[in-house]
Amino acid sequence: MRVLLNAGPWLAVPPSGYGGIENVVATLVAELRERGVRVVLATVGTSTLRAEETIFRHEEPQFPQLQLPYNRVMGCVLAHMQQVVRELSRRDDIDLVHDHVEAVGPAILSAMGTGAPPTLHTLHWDLAKHPAFYEEFDGGGRLFVNGVSAAQLARAPAALRAHSVGHVHLATPLAYRRGAAAEKGRYAVVLGRITAGKGQHIAARLAHRVGMDVVLAGPVGPYDQPAALDPALAGDADAVRNPDVRYWRDQVQPLVDGDRVRWLGSVGAAERDDLLARAAVSLFPLQWEEPGGTAVVESLALGTPVAGYRRGCLPELIDDGLTGVLVEPGDEDGLAAAMHAARRLDPRACRLVAVARFSPAVMADRYLELYERVRRAGEAVVRPKVNTACRTCRLR
Repeated sequence: MRVLLNAGPWLAVPPSGYGGIENVVATLVAELRERGVRVVLATVGTSTLRAEETIFRHEEPQFPQLQLPYNRVMGCVLAHMQQVVRELSRRDDIDLVHDHVEAVGPAILSAMGTGAPPTLHTLHWDLAKHPAFYEEFDGGGRLFVNGVSAAQLARAPAALRAHSVGHVHLATPLAYRRGAAAEKGRYAVVLGRITAGKGQHIAARLAHRVGMDVVLAGPVGPYDQPAALDPALAGDADAVRNPDVRYWRDQVQPLVDGDRVRWLGSVGAAERDDLLARAAVSLFPLQWEEPGGTAVVESLALGTPVAGYRRGCLPELIDDGLTGVLVEPGDEDGLAAAMHAARRLDPRACRLVAVARFSPAVMADRYLELYERVRRAGEAVVRPKVNTACRTCRLR
């Protein structure tokens, strides 16, 4: 099977720091290739992941453009998708497309009709975001979707659910990690983009309230490090228009004292692993219905239990009392108690659950099942022959 896997133009694969979707793609591609799948990766030019072929429109990651005003950024993802369409239109050896580009990916690929191979689009996001698109979704018998949790799909509009072939939990290669468990510190960690839905302001507030250090790791809008954000806040009007930057400035930054609460910015893979493995607890004071929970899976794989609100995908991922402690959303007293209770859980149980449920092999095998379902469903629609003489892609 030859699969065009569309990672999008936002970050390199694998990413150098933040990048949950790109980490999942990197994990999946490696496992698929081990199973004999030939992968054509649509990404950015700085990606280093090994694949049979790599195609791109943008040399550099476009993540800094992502939260600019629409009229300044609208062409970015469209240029990437135009490159994908061009590739699909000139060749007939792609058996399936596996797309990871929010909204624009399925819109363009489904509009290709029989000009595209059967397509599986993975929904990584809050499915209430694009009601005009999702509520009347039509894949034309060629494009199907999967969720990253059952809870995510349960909240999907009926038209989108009708195109679903199931859900696949996210995975991490950290589940294969071996060796002695890390010595635990006395801090909680919140790993992820600094944004209101992740609830970092609650984590910071709890740190001061219960006397447990909290470390925040992740970007604020397009700013990876404090050294970049601080000058922007001082003099860049565009910076303050970014909703994540405003959230940081108004609700989180006043609680970050560099002692009880610290912000590290984005962290590389090795630093992230060490930070998570040594944390007493991983904290998820979610203010939204988390769809997939990459940071949850990474935390368990590194032997760190979870304390969080019982919402989104967390009840699916956490065995309450074994790998974490969950409380009702908004119950800050309960979450404070959960932080202390979770740190007493056995890190070995967290790692064992991660290996059994969230390993790359489990994810890849599940996706291969869905690939076959999508291919069979699309067999009734015959794709026209194309001229395959021209090859402009870059080989890896």
